[in-house]
Amino acid sequence: MQRIGVIGGTFDPIHYGHLAAAEEARVRVNLEKVLFAVAGLPPHKLDEEVTPVEHRLAMVQLGIFSNPDFELSRVDVDRSGPSYTVDTISILQEQWRQGTEMFFILGLDSLVEVPTWHQPERLIQLCHLVAVARPGFEVDMRQLEDSVPGISSRVEIIGMPEVDISSSDLQRRVREGLPIRYQVPEEVERYIREHRLYQQSAESGH
Repeated sequence: MQRIGVIGGTFDPIHYGHLAAAEEARVRVNLEKVLFAVAGLPPHKLDEEVTPVEHRLAMVQLGIFSNPDFELSRVDVDRSGPSYTVDTISILQEQWRQGTEMFFILGLDSLVEVPTWHQPERLIQLCHLVAVARPGFEVDMRQLEDSVPGISSRVEIIGMPEVDISSSDLQRRVREGLPIRYQVPEEVERYIREHRLYQQSAESGH
């Protein structure tokens, strides 16, 4: 049976934390491929400023091109409405041939929030969850099981090297003229500079 990983997100911008998590999950869970599903309309950021999707797609493509086991997915871009994870996985299940197992990769902090997601019970029926542990963060699996019965049997928690990088902090550093080298792939840094992303104020937009 084919085992496919999916990592979703705004990727604004993609950074080495995303890439390290995806590669760690690929190896630890024995995945044949990891799909990077760029959110077209992130439901948790409807009131926030988000970089136009064409730039985020381009940065992901630049960030993953050197890894043949990574692939860009437009599943959340080529459809209307909010990018709910359960819909993403459902569509991907239809796109990939029968007999494919899906593994959704997320941070341990996001795992705690799964009960608040859209149709979490259906989500854990469609895929396994691979939660990447973060230093100093713990999850109460009993409480999680009480909220979403059956989730504990569908979750695998893995560790990874500590990479303390966030997209919001990278945006701030660009605005303040601070370096982001060694935090994002060189090609992504070059793209951000060439397109002057994150340099404008929140009032004026990207």
